Amino acid sequence: MNILFMGTPEFAIPSLEKLIASHHRVLAVVTGPDKPVGRGLKLSPTPVKQVAQRHGIPVLTPEKLSEDSFIAALRQIPADLYVVVAFRILPTAVFTIPSQGAINLHASLLPKYRGAAPINWAIINGESETGVTTFFIEQQVDAGNWILQRAIPISPDETAGELHDRLSLIGADLLLETVDLIESGRAPRHPQQGEVTRAPKITREICHIDWQKDSLAIYNLIRGLSPLPRAFTYYQNQELKICRAHVVTPDVAAPGLPGQIIDINKEAIFVATGRGVLAITELQPENKRRMSTAEYLRGHRLRIGELLN
Repeated sequence: MNILFMGTPEFAIPSLEKLIASHHRVLAVVTGPDKPVGRGLKLSPTPVKQVAQRHGIPVLTPEKLSEDSFIAALRQIPADLYVVVAFRILPTAVFTIPSQGAINLHASLLPKYRGAAPINWAIINGESETGVTTFFIEQQVDAGNWILQRAIPISPDETAGELHDRLSLIGADLLLETVDLIESGRAPRHPQQGEVTRAPKITREICHIDWQKDSLAIYNLIRGLSPLPRAFTYYQNQELKICRAHVVTPDVAAPGLPGQIIDINKEAIFVATGRGVLAITELQPENKRRMSTAEYLRGHRLRIGELLN
């Protein structure tokens, strides 16, 4: 089957590589424009573009997907199917071009966690299970008939980054299986049923720790935002990102005000929450690199009774 692939970040790479290695033909790749990165602001191609270039696949990098020139260019590519993984919302004029339609790989068990950040929200909300879904793209975002789904458990200590890596590999297998089914004419079309939940973009406000919440909810927020963008609090008016922590007591009244430091040892800072205690073991001070709490404490004299806020 002739395929046009659309994607941008690391999550899409296993899927693109799986299709390139298959008997299908990836005729072209659509991805985001190069962006300045690092201190030198040197223009850098997206991860998907780098893979495409290594394999000599033509790349399109439109600023706007609705541009007439871009749509005209797509019509010149004889793709049977558009495959979309971690990309922008497609206009109707785009996803209706190929004869077999356009499909998307989404990192949740739809209709749960429709939106931009399904992996983060599954962990922030303390889910014990998530998965990947392939579906036919329709006008309403993430609401099309699904083709295949695969569920996986989320471990209690798993971070968003770790789950991201697992789902990208599992999703790539599911995607290839889906394309094979479409090629054979045996792809099912299941209407999405069940409770619809949302997974909106992660904003800075969401990353700010509310110490009034219980220790398990704060712990889930920290691992749901790790490794990026990371949950944060303030200590002496300086931002302090929390990279790693664990729950000391999950469901008892804390011996202190929410956000108050109640104990310190060589490895951890113990903080009272709305209910329970959390131990911070890895953090990132403002404008500094990530470090262990033990290393941080060698340069900072925190005192019991001080507040994080």
